[in-house]
Amino acid sequence: MRKTSFLIFTAVLLGTFACGGGARRNGIPPAAQTVLDSAIQDIDAGNYDKLYQEAADEWRNQVSIEDSRAKMQAMRDAMGKVKTRTLQTAREEQTSTAPVAGHSLTAFYQATFDKGAGMEAFVLVEHGGRWYLAKYYVTSSGVK
Repeated sequence: MRKTSFLIFTAVLLGTFACGGGARRNGIPPAAQTVLDSAIQDIDAGNYDKLYQEAADEWRNQVSIEDSRAKMQAMRDAMGKVKTRTLQTAREEQTSTAPVAGHSLTAFYQATFDKGAGMEAFVLVEHGGRWYLAKYYVTSSGVK
């Protein structure tokens, strides 16, 4: 929580945003937007257990509900609540690599928190025609 770079990884950020090829499309499909909106509401309300239960297998297979809850709470404690959130970009991809293999959507939001500003990233993955939150993280160049 000091110096110039403050980086929080919540959930399970195991890959990088390197793309291994595949199709890309900007924008958010309506079904993915519904899941994204629900995840944002759960994060803002502190409904971390609900968020975990509705998350993709990629999330739940990497971390227990207790660890997920602890990481989400640590992020909230460090940054505070979100005051503003503005969508910067959304990218839909079909890849065999990071951030998740398969049909995914990554949405980046510029956010202002109680204790500073940062960038939120939400990675959704589609399985069987349904979208799920697979990863969530916040990066910040500093907090108050």
